[in-house]
Amino acid sequence: MSDATKISKSLDLKGLACPMPVVKISKGIKEVAVGEILEAHTTDPGSLTDIPAWGRTTGHEIVDASQDGENIRFLIRRTS
Repeated sequence: MSDATKISKSLDLKGLACPMPVVKISKGIKEVAVGEILEAHTTDPGSLTDIPAWGRTTGHEIVDASQDGENIRFLIRRTS
């Protein structure tokens, strides 16, 4: 992993249903500095559309989204 994707904070949101993953990410992103990466792990299939939509409305960058079985991982860069 390069310095550009160094994770500053990680959230385990597995088992939480909509809208809680987005609520927790909204809070968690405020706990990292601008430019840093927040990692979030969820099992809610709705998060595959909800979290990118949240990123577009807030301006935070979804650096990566990947799925392995029911586990979904997001890397989100704080932009402001």
